[in-house]
Amino acid sequence: MKKIIFLILILGVFSRNAFSQTTLLQEYNLLPWPKEITKNSAKFIINSGVAVSIMGDDSQERVRNATVNFLRRLVTRTGIFIEEGFPVANDRGNIKITFNSVAELNIQTDESYQLHVSDKEIRIHAKTDVGAIRALNTLLQLITHDATDYYFQGADINDAPRFVWRGLMIDVSRHFHPIGVIKRNLEAMASVKMNVFHWHLTDDQGFRVESKVYPKLHQLASDGLYYTQEQIKDVVAYANKLGIRVIPEFDVPGHASAILTAYPELGSKDGYHYAIERFSGVFDPTLDPTKDITYTFLENLFSEMVPLFPDTYFHIGGDENEGKHWDENEEIQKFKKQHNLTSNHDLQTYFNIRLEEILNKLGKKLMGWDEIMTPNMPTTAVIHSWRGENEGLPKGGSLISAAKQGYQTVLSNGYYIDRMLSIKHHYTVDPIGDVVLTPEQRARVLGGEATMWSELVTPRTIDSRIWPRTAAIAERFWSAQSVNDIDNMLSRLKTVSFDLEELGITHIRNKAVILRSMTHNQDIKSLEVLSKICEPLKIYKRNKDGVEYKTFSPFSLFADACVVDAEDALKFNNLVSQFIADGGMEVQNALLDYLSIWSNNHEEFRKLDLNPKTKPLENLSLNVSEVSGLLFEIFQNREVSKKTISEINQYIEALKQPVEDVEVVILRDLNYLLNYAEENFKVSE
Repeated sequence: MKKIIFLILILGVFSRNAFSQTTLLQEYNLLPWPKEITKNSAKFIINSGVAVSIMGDDSQERVRNATVNFLRRLVTRTGIFIEEGFPVANDRGNIKITFNSVAELNIQTDESYQLHVSDKEIRIHAKTDVGAIRALNTLLQLITHDATDYYFQGADINDAPRFVWRGLMIDVSRHFHPIGVIKRNLEAMASVKMNVFHWHLTDDQGFRVESKVYPKLHQLASDGLYYTQEQIKDVVAYANKLGIRVIPEFDVPGHASAILTAYPELGSKDGYHYAIERFSGVFDPTLDPTKDITYTFLENLFSEMVPLFPDTYFHIGGDENEGKHWDENEEIQKFKKQHNLTSNHDLQTYFNIRLEEILNKLGKKLMGWDEIMTPNMPTTAVIHSWRGENEGLPKGGSLISAAKQGYQTVLSNGYYIDRMLSIKHHYTVDPIGDVVLTPEQRARVLGGEATMWSELVTPRTIDSRIWPRTAAIAERFWSAQSVNDIDNMLSRLKTVSFDLEELGITHIRNKAVILRSMTHNQDIKSLEVLSKICEPLKIYKRNKDGVEYKTFSPFSLFADACVVDAEDALKFNNLVSQFIADGGMEVQNALLDYLSIWSNNHEEFRKLDLNPKTKPLENLSLNVSEVSGLLFEIFQNREVSKKTISEINQYIEALKQPVEDVEVVILRDLNYLLNYAEENFKVSE
């Protein structure tokens, strides 16, 4: 009996905690969700007297910079005229920040913090300055208001990240992204507590860094689009202030067309015409790993680049080398036999080991995509996992395999945001999942990175491909695995998405820019309606075989205005699910509102003076209008004819065909409504 009572008490406590946590998730728009949070009833009113003091030495650059940015965002969001626009001396502030030490950014950096909000005072304490700036970003998310005041919600927060590596990779080779793009995305990363910027600087389509040792790299292999060394230093310093480490990637031995355009003597095929690649995909040009000049070149290049990037880790790529030019080179085949290298994997391991020796000499730790994980590769290398179980790897993919074999490892499989998959898809991918690891193996799983490959993005569209989905991924990297309620996350993310726009991210506003450009500045209302139910084709179907688009193809088309998780499609999906479940009239009326909008939208579309960019959307607009109008009439009259059923099916079949690289994403729900009508309404001949 005592055991039963004990179990009931335990279950009661668990239930109260679970209920409390669920309630808090609904009350605070915090993302990523903190490790521990307790609500209190305080309201810290934001008025002209708000002032921040950094206890101790307020000259420490990171916290002072973060505080100034915090105050700027505070007044922008609230419209309050504060008296003290900069950190104040000593303890005069009513927002007090204390921290123990200035951190050197690495995987041991302590990012934990405590945050207490009361009616009269806010206290932040952290072990390091980085923890303090993470707390300031949380505090910004506690701003709310009523009719008369803006205020910080009362809370006691004790927070720390789950993973030490929470990254975003941006590929600047396929499409070059200017410094302004990089900096605004660094700001966005910091706002959701991401701490690693992986800069993919070289590939077949361009070498993007000024080299004074090998100047032909930026002169001949960049189309004039590259970063000067001073710009690189500026970005690294900018990231450092935000508590973000910068990891460079120089991709070798494959993906080397740009390098070999400048220095063809390093290539594996004599007489081959090397040129900057204009298409996307995997190409044959590969560095020759049997030539001493290859290693001399790389050692000299890395020696020049290493001082620009102070972080311990240095990414050498190492992916997708099919070794075709190696197979065609007799000298390389002889070399393999002489060194008992039975495969191209063995030869690449030989190459990678030579690179690791070079980087070790330079004080760096080699990191590479998971192809570098071969039996002879030293476990001092860091494995960046981009492949999963479906590639024949064990449960958890190469990440878990690497951790079990003694490698430090970082996950990107499941976080390829360029594949245009939904927020829900990425949010449900956990770096470890349900795999059982020993404490030592778990410590080797450093975390993960979202990857923004840029074959199909330009500075105008990149933000909409990164955000807000990456904010959801950031929560997966920071928060407890148990924080996994998708609907709640989406609710919090809506607020965070607007906060990102406040920071300067263009993921919302640039849709209208693209649509106005498409229409030559006409009324874009009809295209906006369509864009909210259409999404770009997924998993590289947009650029089949990598040859539909080239580097300088237009990326100002309807597909570029559309985004993943189309706004009205998501709302319509939820309404249809509710309606199928209970058939309530209130929900039905909300559905009819959408069907009415879509039914009437083609009349608006017809007002456009069409051009070659908008004309291809005409049938899509018409078909959406027709099927929506027919369904509207059915639900109004609660009657359907077999002829109408046939017509609707024909329209839906037509809409299944991609148009201008987009797909209509409400078709499943339209089918559900038709099936409902057939089962519940009068069916006539």
